[in-house]
Amino acid sequence: MESRMTGRPAILAAFASIYLIWGSTYLVIAWAIETIPPFAMAGTRFFIAGVGLYLFERARGHPQPRWRDWRAASVLGVLMLCGGNGLVTWAEQRVASSIAALLITTVPLWMVLIEAVWSGRRPDGMVIVGVVFGFVGVFVLINPMGSQVSKIDVVGTVALIVAAFSWALGSVRSRHVELRSSAFMVAAMEMIAGGVVLWLLATVRGEWAEVGLEAVSTRSLLSFGYLVVFGSVIALSSYVWLLQTTTPAAVGTYAFVNPIVAVLLGWMLAGEDPTPRMAVAGSLIVGAVVLIHWARHRSRDRVSELACAAVE
Repeated sequence: MESRMTGRPAILAAFASIYLIWGSTYLVIAWAIETIPPFAMAGTRFFIAGVGLYLFERARGHPQPRWRDWRAASVLGVLMLCGGNGLVTWAEQRVASSIAALLITTVPLWMVLIEAVWSGRRPDGMVIVGVVFGFVGVFVLINPMGSQVSKIDVVGTVALIVAAFSWALGSVRSRHVELRSSAFMVAAMEMIAGGVVLWLLATVRGEWAEVGLEAVSTRSLLSFGYLVVFGSVIALSSYVWLLQTTTPAAVGTYAFVNPIVAVLLGWMLAGEDPTPRMAVAGSLIVGAVVLIHWARHRSRDRVSELACAAVE
């Protein structure tokens, strides 16, 4: 998406992209891995998208990234795209897409805890309340004390929690890494590195022996193409452009819109009927993210007011 695009229509289109496309990827991932092994699918998805974006940036005149940029971006790619999205893809073999979306919504909760450890500063009281409510929602969702029938797959649940933590760790780390490449080039390097590591995991698990074009369904193939073009290129470009055009606080609202989109699509297109437990847990988790978002935004506004008062 070109940076020269400005105005309300372009901003609305970009927000619609990260809201709807990223919200839809949970269900589309489930369709893609119906006949394509998870790590092989995710690795190929990111590698193709990363190479395409890399060549696009080079054609625009962006210089060859330095080795240190490759090294830093690769760490982020492994944390966010391999540990984060890769585990989500694998877990969706065992857990419904709507459940996966709700558990991944805990990323902001993990970011608060990681940032507190990283900086040594205690979070604001309202932020702490939000974190507590969010994890209560997770407890309600996984229902460890419920009947055997109502329990969610334990292994898949653990994988999704680790995925959320890994994405949060990569997000926090990205704020402390100095990269001289453009945001689009960094995204390309992250996808290439994440894709390669996911390929290695696919090799270790013997997934390539399961890959055969004759066995891949049309729905899986179309879903794969959607993830490459829309999920990994268009939505990511919209996200980067919005960060440059609007505020991080506004862009961050995708975190509590995506699970709503995912749950609705899972219900309408995949027969994933929402349960009362999902409604309660989802309300707690999404509400916690909204509370954290509001509390941190309010805190930044207060700091700005104090700074202005100090110079007056």
